[in-house]
Amino acid sequence: MGVADRGLKTHQGHMIYTLSVYNKKEKNNAITLSAFNIQEALIWKEKIESVIDQHNTVSDKYASYKYGSGMDNGVTASSSENGSQFGEHEDEDNTHTNLFWRKTIGNVDRTPECDSELPNQTANNQAFPINRWRLLKCQNGLRIFEELTETDYLLRSCSQAMKAVGIVKATCEEIFELVMSMDATRFEWDSTFQHGSLVEEVDGHTAILYHRLQLDWFPKFVWPRDLCYVRYWRRNDDGSYVVLFRSREHANCVPQSGYVRAHVESGGFNISPLKPRNGRPRTQVQHLMQIDLKGWGVGYIPSFQQHCLLEMLNNIAGLRAWCAQRDERDAHTRIPAIAINTSGYVSPQKTASSALMDEYSDEDEEFQITEEEEENNPTQHKNNSKRTVLEEQPVDQIDLSCFSGNLCHDDHDNAHDCWQISAGDNFSVRSKRFFYDKSKVPAGKHLMDLVAVDWFKDTKRMDHVSRRRGSAAQVASEKGLFSVVFNLQVPGSTHYSMVFYFVTKELVPGSLLQRFVDGDDEFRNSRFKLLPSVLQGSWIMRQSVGSTPCLLGKAVECNYIRGPKYLEVDVDIGSSAVASGVLWLVMGTSPTLVVDMAFLVQANTTEELPEQLIGAVRVSHVELSSAMVPRLHPDSS
Repeated sequence: MGVADRGLKTHQGHMIYTLSVYNKKEKNNAITLSAFNIQEALIWKEKIESVIDQHNTVSDKYASYKYGSGMDNGVTASSSENGSQFGEHEDEDNTHTNLFWRKTIGNVDRTPECDSELPNQTANNQAFPINRWRLLKCQNGLRIFEELTETDYLLRSCSQAMKAVGIVKATCEEIFELVMSMDATRFEWDSTFQHGSLVEEVDGHTAILYHRLQLDWFPKFVWPRDLCYVRYWRRNDDGSYVVLFRSREHANCVPQSGYVRAHVESGGFNISPLKPRNGRPRTQVQHLMQIDLKGWGVGYIPSFQQHCLLEMLNNIAGLRAWCAQRDERDAHTRIPAIAINTSGYVSPQKTASSALMDEYSDEDEEFQITEEEEENNPTQHKNNSKRTVLEEQPVDQIDLSCFSGNLCHDDHDNAHDCWQISAGDNFSVRSKRFFYDKSKVPAGKHLMDLVAVDWFKDTKRMDHVSRRRGSAAQVASEKGLFSVVFNLQVPGSTHYSMVFYFVTKELVPGSLLQRFVDGDDEFRNSRFKLLPSVLQGSWIMRQSVGSTPCLLGKAVECNYIRGPKYLEVDVDIGSSAVASGVLWLVMGTSPTLVVDMAFLVQANTTEELPEQLIGAVRVSHVELSSAMVPRLHPDSS
């Protein structure tokens, strides 16, 4: 059993928050629950998860899996009864979500436990440097910041990103519901709002909206502006909310007569809880906008765009005043309705991205060990910051010249449309003392060598790419080497796959990696972890992807294919509604991105510490047009 967040839905003119309780063995067999307010739905979700946890105790004693007849044919090694763990809350990463503390300041989006001091890490290697913003001015009790980063991928008419930060005496849920509203309530706090309607409801976390702006700038001479944008939202484990939006064209939202269609490059709200004061809730609200208002006024009157931008950011002051003047606050406010665009409906193109959900992050405290237990285990008092002997042993180098992929390998800093190996010290992993003091250390040397990267596209999803004749996995097998292949699948009208091939001479018997390779799907899903980091990209990209470690086996559906000399993991990013929503925001921005990704098997016991990376990669400015159609051969069976 599992319970999944399905987000907001429109039902009989009302916005409702929905949950799905499903049987993981029969995914079509599900019960949908709905509530008019998020607080109530979250209480339901917590109670249901508690019941599921009581009946599904996870053991860390897993038997090694021997090669079976199915492995020789390149089929999934584990039982077919082991379905996806998507939406499941069974281990340390989901049990004590209230203990997880997330720090978000400006565009810094990280967990304190991930912020181990790395003295050799330069500013260029940090995904979220804290000096991106400069205080521009203070007005109406708000601090107004301007982004310092220079961007080379924006139109000259697009403004520099600006944000406003203020404190509102209300709960995160109340502010979130106000920010999501497009009804008459918005007129009471948003002075720039004229009209809003729903163009398309993609899923519970993603929608296409039409929005008319009311800008106070010589209305007799300057035409009003309107927007068509995709809006995506998520709730973090600490109770904070992130609402992001970016302009997008839509067949049912064409430019309107009498309006200039503006373009939002990045925009959104970050709503984070603060400690109550005098018994009243307090919330920090950040509102960011990077917009091109278009039209002649932008080019001839430089102050026009900044004036309008500041007027939009001033909405936080409107939120603060609206909440302060409410004498009576309902315990559970209903999610406001939203007008629906009646011009028609177009079925969405279902796509996905490497969205990483805090719901499945690894920053939890279920495995915290007491000081008394530590005193009774003297072996743990050694210098635990050192790596294991196995890791420090010299490894014979593998000849990489025989491997190739269609994505170019280029180690230059400003290279485009390529990959390079990311140093292990760019990532922090659980130290030998993690279960005593939650400490982390630089990851150090990888367990496997990254030998090739393929960038594929096709009209259908590309599964089991390791069977392709001439692939790096096949070449490694011919040379007696073992491969672990990660196939990140992005579905859509055109399906994309980015495939990473990691190679080693042999697996160490009894090691965590060997147990992962030969284990069943339940074990693999509970341990397969990704560490992401956006080095270059817009604010909305950094907010969307984040830098929080993610258990991919629980966040999205993963299919494991065990061959005689390889394990392939097909990661279906489109299986998560939250992850799919992110791509509506970022699709087409891949040429501006530089992303680091590290793969590892999570350590859940002291014997398995410290954690070690399977491998890590840096992908730079990849063009969608550079993807190639692979020639996949059918499985031999």
